[in-house]
Amino acid sequence: MSIGKTALVIGSGIGGLAMGIRLQSLGFDTTILEKLEAPGGRAYVRRAQGFTFDMGPTVITAPQFIEELFALERGKPNLDLPDFPAQVPEGKPGAFHGPSTSKYVQIIPILPFYRIYFDDGTFFDYDGDPEHTRAQVARLGEVGDLEGYERFHRDAQAIFQRGFLELGYTHFGDLATMLRIVPDLLRLDAVRTLFSFSRKYFKSPKLQQVFSFETLLIGGNPLAVPAIYAMIHFVEKTWGVHFALGGTGALIAGFVRKFQELGGQIRYGAEVTQINVEREGGKKVARGVTLESGETLRADLVVSNGDYAHTYLKLIEPRYRFWNSDWVVKARRQSMSLFVLYFGFKADGREGETLRHHNILLGPRYEGLLEDIFTRKVLARDFSQYLHLPTLTDPSLAPPGHHAAYTLVPVPHNGSRLDWELLGEPFAQKVLRFLEERGYLPNLRQRLVYQSFITPDYFEGTLNSYLGNAFGPEPVLAQSAFFRPHNRSEDIANLYLVGAGAQPGAGTPSVMMSAKMTARLIAEDFAKGQ
Repeated sequence: MSIGKTALVIGSGIGGLAMGIRLQSLGFDTTILEKLEAPGGRAYVRRAQGFTFDMGPTVITAPQFIEELFALERGKPNLDLPDFPAQVPEGKPGAFHGPSTSKYVQIIPILPFYRIYFDDGTFFDYDGDPEHTRAQVARLGEVGDLEGYERFHRDAQAIFQRGFLELGYTHFGDLATMLRIVPDLLRLDAVRTLFSFSRKYFKSPKLQQVFSFETLLIGGNPLAVPAIYAMIHFVEKTWGVHFALGGTGALIAGFVRKFQELGGQIRYGAEVTQINVEREGGKKVARGVTLESGETLRADLVVSNGDYAHTYLKLIEPRYRFWNSDWVVKARRQSMSLFVLYFGFKADGREGETLRHHNILLGPRYEGLLEDIFTRKVLARDFSQYLHLPTLTDPSLAPPGHHAAYTLVPVPHNGSRLDWELLGEPFAQKVLRFLEERGYLPNLRQRLVYQSFITPDYFEGTLNSYLGNAFGPEPVLAQSAFFRPHNRSEDIANLYLVGAGAQPGAGTPSVMMSAKMTARLIAEDFAKGQ
């Protein structure tokens, strides 16, 4: 325990709030500093005309990580590794029962996890049920694909067992730790690209897409991320996909309440413009921050839940950085960005016939579109999207007789130099027209009562995300594990990172794992009298 020690956390995203809760449980007196007027970061909530829109993450997996945070107590940090099952159970995941979670937020399972529409109108409902999944593979696949699914299932399970259950909480702070797992990764064929991995098992292009698209939800290009991300299939299959009643914003509110009950403080409208570094006995040590107002706050340690590149390039003077110099930070490949359209519309009672809570609408191209987004960095004429329709599950998010929805379209980050001031509104209309004319939401524009959108400029200007990236450094092999930014700064003592830009990476469960990783490092460092 670190009674009397103080900590500052930059940013109140899920990673920052999880970090604040863990620091309070460690005995630190913690203040979270948030630029905006409300918590959430990427999980900020937009409210307008009676509609409630989650602006960011909506897919909740591994709810036991949430339960662990809500169960923490002051002075009882629970830094032990979780007791994962030795084997993954075969069967449909059930409802989650978390006694501590239920005091703060209600989490319910969503079925199917996703409805995945193809451009020809056929679809795949993924719900984790083994027999239902096999039936759909047989229906949509080509000769040999059902047998291919059995092999995929076996091999992806082995990757999940090693990569998530056994190594999920490993902080790769040195190269030796990384080198020890390389033989396992090679044996599991987990270093080839995920799309190439899926093509080993399936002849059907549709099934190749079904079993590789999920990395797009954490900023990864299926054509480039390593096949270790096949574990996502099993994370969802094992523990299900869940939804917080009231939206992800209700989960954020629960985290804020828990943090404050443990004695933590949160300040809004408190943008950090500098991390203050002092030299102590030849060491460079983080000792606080300076706010945009000019106010200086001192602390024993600083944790940044902000964008990795912004943290080093904008908040720390170059003279204090060697391992994270300007050229090193800028050389990292950034994940793609997003165009997200939020809209409210009058219900006609038929939405649930075609759509589900989570919908993936795949366009006519897959590989070519991914190349446009990630490599060529152009705005393609076609697009794929994730359509979120939470009012099918929770009508309280919209006025009576209405639905609240958002649709998310992956687009290049601002390294593309696309002018979203000019492109934004026409693109929004193109997306609305597509949803209407393709029959997903007939007569949508006549029923529309509210719309707004965000572009990569929102990520860059409002969320301080380098080049407007939406998920931090792209999770390619050369930027994973040891090669991903470290949660303990190599340059500055008492400076730590947490969240999507740090290890293990982006995604709601990963940023909660990141907080526990970072808390374990802090506990180790301060136990040594740092």
